[in-house]
Amino acid sequence: MHSETETAEFLSLLKDTREQLTYFKELGVERIEKETPVSGLARTEVVPALNSFSSDESRPETTSATSPVAARSAGPNDQTASMSPNTLFGDLSAPPVRIERSSETFEEIWADVGDCTRCPLHQERTNIVHTDGNRKARLMFVGEAPGADEDAQARPFVGRAGQLLTKIIEAIGLKREEVLIGNVNRCRPPSNRTPTPEEASMCKPFLLREIAVVQPEVIVVLGNTAMRNLLDIKQGITRVRGQFQDYHGVKVMPTFHPAYLLRDPSKKKETWEDLKKVRDYLDATRKRES
Repeated sequence: MHSETETAEFLSLLKDTREQLTYFKELGVERIEKETPVSGLARTEVVPALNSFSSDESRPETTSATSPVAARSAGPNDQTASMSPNTLFGDLSAPPVRIERSSETFEEIWADVGDCTRCPLHQERTNIVHTDGNRKARLMFVGEAPGADEDAQARPFVGRAGQLLTKIIEAIGLKREEVLIGNVNRCRPPSNRTPTPEEASMCKPFLLREIAVVQPEVIVVLGNTAMRNLLDIKQGITRVRGQFQDYHGVKVMPTFHPAYLLRDPSKKKETWEDLKKVRDYLDATRKRES
């Protein structure tokens, strides 16, 4: 009898756990953080969970009143019913692992880039285009790769798309010199084609090192290629734009690339809505700090 009771309690808990995971999936949660001991210390590790990317805003609290597990009432003699899913999987509401601050300088990172020949893009470039702007910026913009004007001037976003980006930055109350601007790739692809995954993988580590140095509060990723390379997600920009995502504790806002806005000006309104969210977030965090 005792064994049958334990079996029933286990099956009940398993059913509740499945309902909890279904609830997470409906909210768009992909990852769950759990604490595991390593040499006597706690280490947060990322556990793949479901099939869509999660932002801070979409990650539910495990004790939410709408959660099937939290809503289940436990009787006085039903210890299993009162158990949280955390008992099985660790702390599901643990904060994301923040990117570790780096003591490198940009000059040291660029020295490692060197006269790069790691991928075929070096064959037709004029200049390597490094990240440009305020190295203590709260806000960073990341695009795909340099175009012809950028390749000629060795600065990111200086052509027509760059001029539009400058107007966007000014529209949210900032100056271009107050933000940081870069690309996933530092060499111009022939005919401005999209960099291949292999080409992006050669350059991406240097961008991540720069992010670790600056520790921006928000990164705006411009277009599909930049978004997918930074966030490692498969959804397109149209589906994800306007929703804050997370990159190791840094807020990431996906939106349309300025070059796309030049081709389709009707998308400027949506981009403006996205950037207003960024502006409001930065204003709110500044007020909390002051």
